Amino acid sequence: MKRRLIVILTIITIIATLLTPVNAEEPIKQQLLVDQTRITFKSFMIDKNMAWFREHMHKAKGFLIIPDLLQGAWFIGGSGGRGVLVVKDKTTGDWSQPAFYTIGSLSFGIQFGGEKSEIIMMVFSQKGLDRLYSSSFKFGGDASIAAGPVGGGAKADVMTDFVSFVRSKGAFAGISMEGAIVKVNDDWNQAYYGKKVSPVGIIEQKLVSNPGSAELLNTVQNSLK
Repeated sequence: MKRRLIVILTIITIIATLLTPVNAEEPIKQQLLVDQTRITFKSFMIDKNMAWFREHMHKAKGFLIIPDLLQGAWFIGGSGGRGVLVVKDKTTGDWSQPAFYTIGSLSFGIQFGGEKSEIIMMVFSQKGLDRLYSSSFKFGGDASIAAGPVGGGAKADVMTDFVSFVRSKGAFAGISMEGAIVKVNDDWNQAYYGKKVSPVGIIEQKLVSNPGSAELLNTVQNSLK
């Protein structure tokens, strides 16, 4: 009798498991990108060539971080270089939840020569933020961008909406981002937060949050101390 009861309970457990719906919207890819973004940010922070970045990062309104930029992927077949934007709250100094973006350009794709690259763009103006809050925009046409000074003794006064640092295989590459197109990745934002939400809703209105972003935000926050 006892053995029969165990068998019945086991069968019930198996059936219940099979009938339990699997969350198809689990944001695995999105969380992986957030984690890669944190690793990229940390690697830039310890790079000896990033002196200018470290000295001026407190002036930035936000960071657009793309950990993987690959040639030949730009917007074709639904793929491309993806990254996240985090923005500093003007009142509290806290960093926002990440908003997802896609970046691509056929023109500078050739210059990369098939190399995998990683990028950090510092947002220095309100105009730059406003462009990122739109559905898409083009560097050079809708917002100004300059290559960031690199090297231990790098010094420069940069008056632009964005300053970009591009690194390929650990070495900094002087690649112009002029002509690159940035698009809001609405599908990834929705997947990560479980609801349809715009960058303004994520960053300014603080309508959503995901605990998976905590390590990234702590990394950025602690880097400014």
